Amino acid sequence: MSIRLIKGSCVEQNVEAIVNAANGYMMHGGGIARAILLKAGNELNVACQKYKLPIKDGQVIVTPAFNIKNAKIIIHAVGPDFNVTPNGFDLLCDAYYNSLLALKDDNMNSISFPLISSSIFGGNLENPVKESSKQCLRAYNKFIEDFPEYNIDVLLCAFTDKEYMDAKQIIPVKQE
Repeated sequence: MSIRLIKGSCVEQNVEAIVNAANGYMMHGGGIARAILLKAGNELNVACQKYKLPIKDGQVIVTPAFNIKNAKIIIHAVGPDFNVTPNGFDLLCDAYYNSLLALKDDNMNSISFPLISSSIFGGNLENPVKESSKQCLRAYNKFIEDFPEYNIDVLLCAFTDKEYMDAKQIIPVKQE
């Protein structure tokens, strides 16, 4: 079991599951959601619209990865919009934790996360990247406590240098 912080896009990682920082209506307008849509293809939009929408904060849905060859599934995790829900920390943790549960439910072991709710959904948080990293680590620790025998490899992906430096304060990078 491991959790690692890397600099890069979660879409480009060779994992079984890629996580999309989704909104409740599964609209893939910008950011990581747009990057996933461009790589997966329009079948992704069709698949997402088959669910009863909106999906609530903290919840996830799973779709195939379609044209994304470096993953098998996409887990769409809805993080809270801190502009609307300024104390949504537990919901952010739930988005990460429920993604890990979905990974386990599909008998998979490797997953790459973006920094959920750290950009436009970051609201007035002092440092949305640190908060997102903190809740990812909290969810990971809860998961390994709840399922100590289940092996998971988690990649938390910081896209920019600044995100990486902020997230590194929460999730230490192991020197190799």
